[in-house]
Amino acid sequence: MHSRPTTLGVLTPFLDGFYFTAILRGIHQAAQQRSHRVVVVRGTPAYVEAPSLARDQVDGWIVVLATDGIERLAQARVPLATVSSCAPEAGCPTVMPDNREGVRSAVRHLIEHGHRRIAFVGCMDQDDIRARFEGYMETLVESGIPFDPSLVFDADNNWHSGGQRAAEALIARRGDLTAAVAATDKNALGMMAGLQAAGYRIPDDLAIVGFDDITDAQWSTPPLTTVRQRFDAIGALAYELVLAQLAGQVVPAGPVLAPTTFVRRRSCGCDPLQGLLRRTGAAPGEDPDGPLDRQLVELLLRQPLPSEAPPTTVWPGVAAVIAGYTAAIEGAAPPPAAEIDEACRQAVGLTPDVESLMGVVRLLGRSGKRRRARMDAEAAESAEARAEEFQERLRLSLTLARVEAERQFVDELGTLMRSDHEVSLALLGGSQEESRSLSWLDSTAAVWGCLALWEDPTTRARLVITGAYSRDGSPTPPLGAVCAREAFPPAELLPPSTTGGPFMVTVLPIRTLHRDWGVLAIVGPGSIEVAGDEGTIAIWGALLSAALERDALVQSLSEQHSSLQEAYLRERTLSAAVRELGCPLIPLLPGVLLVPLIGELDGDRARQVLERVVEGVSQHGARCVLLDITGVARVDAQVAHALGQTHRAASLLGARVRLVGVRPELAMRLVALDIHLGDLSSHQSLASALEDLAKAGVPSLRTRRNDAGEALPRASRNAISDTRRRRGSE
Repeated sequence: MHSRPTTLGVLTPFLDGFYFTAILRGIHQAAQQRSHRVVVVRGTPAYVEAPSLARDQVDGWIVVLATDGIERLAQARVPLATVSSCAPEAGCPTVMPDNREGVRSAVRHLIEHGHRRIAFVGCMDQDDIRARFEGYMETLVESGIPFDPSLVFDADNNWHSGGQRAAEALIARRGDLTAAVAATDKNALGMMAGLQAAGYRIPDDLAIVGFDDITDAQWSTPPLTTVRQRFDAIGALAYELVLAQLAGQVVPAGPVLAPTTFVRRRSCGCDPLQGLLRRTGAAPGEDPDGPLDRQLVELLLRQPLPSEAPPTTVWPGVAAVIAGYTAAIEGAAPPPAAEIDEACRQAVGLTPDVESLMGVVRLLGRSGKRRRARMDAEAAESAEARAEEFQERLRLSLTLARVEAERQFVDELGTLMRSDHEVSLALLGGSQEESRSLSWLDSTAAVWGCLALWEDPTTRARLVITGAYSRDGSPTPPLGAVCAREAFPPAELLPPSTTGGPFMVTVLPIRTLHRDWGVLAIVGPGSIEVAGDEGTIAIWGALLSAALERDALVQSLSEQHSSLQEAYLRERTLSAAVRELGCPLIPLLPGVLLVPLIGELDGDRARQVLERVVEGVSQHGARCVLLDITGVARVDAQVAHALGQTHRAASLLGARVRLVGVRPELAMRLVALDIHLGDLSSHQSLASALEDLAKAGVPSLRTRRNDAGEALPRASRNAISDTRRRRGSE
């Protein structure tokens, strides 16, 4: 039997953005170290439990933020942990940053700057934000500053827009307000933009502190002072808690706090580099070769190292940097330039913060001053020149490493944008077969894919495989195969690279506003962290959903078109039958047509008579048309006009129209109404019309002129009788 690797499932409402991407990266990195598999499902516990999606594939779950329906997962007694959202009903651990202590350090710092009127800006919908607000209030009270509810400004979301709208309220309330703590960096950055647009100077008019330490924080103007939380560490901690439960360990329910770090930048009024050096510089008389490596690493991390952790385990290149600087002071041979460059690349990998990177150079310089103080004047002068040269070389190498990291990021972003563009062209411009075959994954970094649609969308019990893709030759399920919802995606067919390898399994519901189509499973690298929070896999899912919806609409329209065509043909047949019944053409004899009319003769029917007479004259080569109006209920000017038009049209084709059924009372009414029939011949009855035709020289009528009954062929008499009977029944 196939042995499935230990698999952890992650339920997350979103797949992209700095927060969710970093959480997933931390989980995946922890799983790689143990050769475990990670299956990420976009959704909430309510969605996954309803169809039990992937239940048989997952040994334990991590739920990020959205916990609605989590009690059903808890009832299944599956190992479980949540991230940043407490769920007491689940009785499971919740990993959260140390929100209270993080905000407390920020508020204490603002108070140290002399601020007393400090605002709080945040969206209170999440447990994280409420905990930060509580830390804000606690610190004010502890510092003897009364809490003022009027200094609390609600942000309607955790993004830039929420901060911008809060800035408008803050400006209206301004008063003696001198500082503000924002619950998220994006709130803080949006607030800064709104305040600066209104003419406020930061931090001169208002000091601002955020929370998160996202990439944008260090590039804002001024750089944003914030509280750093390690999202990847939060994900890794949640993974460890689920793994402990799988091992049978008892993990207490409730919050498990991940440490946070206060990061000074300029938005609070600090000179952050001076602050860093003040905290990490060696004490006078201290051996400069002893703690310097630890100081440098802690400067990059902006947090203390555990006492038992050697600095080189965090930054291996720190030894080369110190050795190079020492060699410069002593005039010895320096390490190879390649070692220094590699050490700088490692430093940039630890932090992208330029101020921290430049702080490394400054801290080395301070250490060198203490060394030179023990030299004679001439030696110290020579050592200072060599040290400055090394510092310049190190500063340049750090800058180049930082620029190279940024260039790689831009290249990855460009690749991502091109990939998304090609996917959009393939899905929105391609055929139904191309969309479902998943051939469009060729333009992405995915190595394996499987599309399964619900066999019955109402029950969502089983999935039918409708598309499969494999770049690396891994087997795929056969098209048309049926898979239980609990067993999707098929574990035995997932690529080996998902077990301790570089790839995660992402399961994406394919849904539109009107329909739940099915599920797309993709194996590939995690999304890169993008400053603008652009999506990758989520975009593909939305495009595929739109393509399926479009294909269904096109198919529906095609079926409607066929149905309309059939209806049109039926209508034409019916219309022809109605026309035949309403204005029959009876070939009385060669060259003679009889057209019996019954009922009202309005405008529409008059046009029908005209068309039918013209059609009959052309079709039968008629020389004479007998219009029998005996059954016409009323003859007025409009009817007379229509009869005249019919006569003129037939005349143009070489036929003569004779009216049959003009009785004496009808003739008198026409005279009374001053209606003229022109040169139309009229007859009281069909018999008199036939008599007149016989006199005019119609050979076949000369021998049959006793009466109308004898003059008409039997078939013609029957046709007239049937027509009158049908019209009478109407």
